[in-house]
Amino acid sequence: MEFNDTYKMLIGGELVAGSATLDVLNPATEEVLARVPDATEADLDAAVAAARKAFPGWAATPIEERKAKLNALGDAIFGNIEGFARLLTKEQGKPGTEAQGEIMGAGYWLKAFTALDLPETVNEDSDERISITRHVPLGVVGAIAPWNFPMILAMFKVAPALLAGNTMVLKPSPFTPLCTLKFAELANEILPAGVLNVVTGGDNLGPWMTGHAGFDKISFTGSTQTGRRVMASAAPTLKRVTLELGGNDAAIVMPDVDVEKIAEQLFWAAFTNNGQICIATKRMYIHKDVYEPLRDAIVAYAKTVKVGDGSEQGTQIGPINNKPQYERVLDLIQDAKDKGYKFLMGGEKADVPGYFIPITILDNPPENSRIVQEEQFGPVLPLIQFDDYDDVIARANATDYGLGGSVWSTDEEKAFELAQRIQSGTVWVNETQHLSPLAAFGGMKQSGVGVEGGLEGLLEYTNAQTLVRRKKPAFAQ
Repeated sequence: MEFNDTYKMLIGGELVAGSATLDVLNPATEEVLARVPDATEADLDAAVAAARKAFPGWAATPIEERKAKLNALGDAIFGNIEGFARLLTKEQGKPGTEAQGEIMGAGYWLKAFTALDLPETVNEDSDERISITRHVPLGVVGAIAPWNFPMILAMFKVAPALLAGNTMVLKPSPFTPLCTLKFAELANEILPAGVLNVVTGGDNLGPWMTGHAGFDKISFTGSTQTGRRVMASAAPTLKRVTLELGGNDAAIVMPDVDVEKIAEQLFWAAFTNNGQICIATKRMYIHKDVYEPLRDAIVAYAKTVKVGDGSEQGTQIGPINNKPQYERVLDLIQDAKDKGYKFLMGGEKADVPGYFIPITILDNPPENSRIVQEEQFGPVLPLIQFDDYDDVIARANATDYGLGGSVWSTDEEKAFELAQRIQSGTVWVNETQHLSPLAAFGGMKQSGVGVEGGLEGLLEYTNAQTLVRRKKPAFAQ
């Protein structure tokens, strides 16, 4: 496909320019990269109407045919990896290798989800009656994707929604809409008109969607604060919601680890994608017996990592994606400085164009500090010492969040026992951030409602319907 500078919305099988535009900035330069449509309420109404019109035909399409369309979408992404990756780096900021990995992940997610089927359960099959529970699509889904992984996290929603027989209106973040709009061009060649619609817009578009009576479900990925507003907005019409929200993931490092081998892996558990991952390690609890050597090894490795424009060769960490998040991370750093916490590196604003923040690591800040209690979502990591397992589990769980966590040890069985005590939707042992289309992913507490991925995630896009047929009429003699 052509990765030109023309960006249009997809509404009812037509590419629509819209009547107004939004600027999209390159976060590495703060320069205008492109202009995209700024949807009106009328544009949204048209997209919802198109999805509603397409729903009966798509829901009636045999699931094997729906799977074939998802496979074709995945193949189309794989056929344009380089173009998508270059564009993703420009709009999101991540280095080229990470951008390519995300694009490949998006294609893989669409294709891998086709391994799932909608189950049908026979509850009773007696002489008197047969009772069957099946799963039917909800209708029209409104999907709101974030800016940190705009392509793959959109596919987290597209794959199960379409496989289950729903139609969709997808809204990317106004900070990262470009790849999604190019994906819409591919989808327009593959899917029936109206099955997938893509609209772009500013701060008004999200609330218009969550309050729109034409949606049967809202699937949202973003901050916990915004998630609360999404849930409240969906309440008047009792829309179904799936909310994948924030995290303050704790890593617990046991004293038997090989410091030199694990330092690099622990660094990237926190700093992949510049820390802009909901399941990144945000707090690292290190046993006192290895705290100092591991602390020093992580800092030494961090000093070798190249931060810069993601389009430049050798860059390993790019900029923060957008100005509001950039300013929020700087505020957290300033608070830590004002409180007199010890910085092992970083802590200063980068004096260059773009939303760059140097890698920042803190040495044992207090448990009640903002830098420990709040989700940084940037290149900032507090290292915290512990010496008692019951205490560290209590500290890891003393949060409103419960998205992910990890335990690191050469004693896998002991680590696995500890992992089961962490109150998070996903807990890893000796790795982190591994997700699968075939496994449920979601948050406990205020990290979300519902799950994405796996059979459980597919069923989130369905209603359970029980059909009961009496074999012998009640009036029969």
